[in-house]
Amino acid sequence: MSEQPLWTSTEAAAAVAGTPSGTMWEASGVSIDSRTVQPGDLFIALQGPNHDGHDHVAGALANGAACALVHRLPAGVPDDAPLLLVKDTTAALEDLAAAARARSTARIVAVTGSVGKTGTKEMLRLVLAEQGRTHASTGNLNNHLGAPLSLARMPRDARFGVFELGMNHAGELTPLSRLVRPHVATITTVEAVHMEFFGSTEAIADAKAEVFAGLEPGGIAVLPRDNRHFHRLAGAVKNSSIQSFGSHIEATARLMDAAVDPEATVVFALLGERALSYRIGIPGLHWAMNSLAVLLVAEALGADGDRAAKALAGMSAPKGRGERRRVAVPGGNAELIDESYNASPVSMRAAIATLASAKPAKGARRIAVMGDMLELGETGPALHASLAETIENWGIDTVFTAGPLMRHLRDALPDHRRGGHAESSDALAPLVRQAVRNGDVVMVKGSAGSKMGRVVQALAEER
Repeated sequence: MSEQPLWTSTEAAAAVAGTPSGTMWEASGVSIDSRTVQPGDLFIALQGPNHDGHDHVAGALANGAACALVHRLPAGVPDDAPLLLVKDTTAALEDLAAAARARSTARIVAVTGSVGKTGTKEMLRLVLAEQGRTHASTGNLNNHLGAPLSLARMPRDARFGVFELGMNHAGELTPLSRLVRPHVATITTVEAVHMEFFGSTEAIADAKAEVFAGLEPGGIAVLPRDNRHFHRLAGAVKNSSIQSFGSHIEATARLMDAAVDPEATVVFALLGERALSYRIGIPGLHWAMNSLAVLLVAEALGADGDRAAKALAGMSAPKGRGERRRVAVPGGNAELIDESYNASPVSMRAAIATLASAKPAKGARRIAVMGDMLELGETGPALHASLAETIENWGIDTVFTAGPLMRHLRDALPDHRRGGHAESSDALAPLVRQAVRNGDVVMVKGSAGSKMGRVVQALAEER
């Protein structure tokens, strides 16, 4: 692995058209958060509506930052402090990202979709890292600040770059895609997510298709063949070839069968004319489907598909996206499935199906703890109530609900499946904690704004 610095003072100044002051420096990282800045980071002082990073420059430098990129001289720093002065630090972050992309020889993929973005990105990170130095977005750094920050952090000698791009309004993906300039772009799916900001799923499909705006000439678009908007997405691809994944007979990567057990998912698929059988270290049919996109992307980037398939056995769920753990309860332990990071109707149904595949102890229960799904607009009440049919079909024993929208689900459930309801996750947490017994399997899920992580925390606390 190269020991070259991520940025030198000369390179960074040229990239952002900035005026340097103080001593020469080399940076090993890039940060926009003074609370987590690491020694050797280039700290970029962004000015937002509520916070101004310039107020924290002195602290960042005291914590070991190599330099601070600023658009005004901050208070409390020495005269000889290493600063890089620009007209606007937000624009400078984008300039730094563009310079990182311009100097890189890495093969780049952009990942977007209504659900499954982060899981697909993490599968790609895993399988590609075995075949070359791989740089990928961390956490959910996928917006107008997170994407350029992730790009600015890409090592100059990376072989592969994996970038998650997110949106909840039309027009957001176009500039991100043009900044990342992917060789491959994939859309996991198009579903009724963020409906508060869109008039239809067709409008969502068009917004997702903006990911092709920056696709390099001769690139490859990897699309969900089973999605009803497949042809609409394909029509948006210009000067690039199309591959697809799904159960459809015309899919480039075709799911033939999948079996889910409490620990993993076993997949049998056709990749072109080639039969593949492999194991993913997480249970869930949605992981099987998105793994097909991963294998297509890996091969399109120049990696070995067979090696990539084998590597998926080492996959573990990202935090809040299916992560499993044992928690202490009176008389023993219960299994907790943490899906609390976010939720939409399609991901909620997938989580319910995964819960159904779990195996509680004899006489124990499968328990779903569900918080409001947000940004669904006027369709919200009906979409929440419709989950009752999914719960009934999969035979979930008990359902706890939190929030005003989830009350519609509670009202649609038969009495014997109602475990309790509260207007907030804080109020629901003690009810769930009191109810869970030895051998139960508990799945907790909701939109980020419903704060279902607080239920997870309550269950994980020592008794």
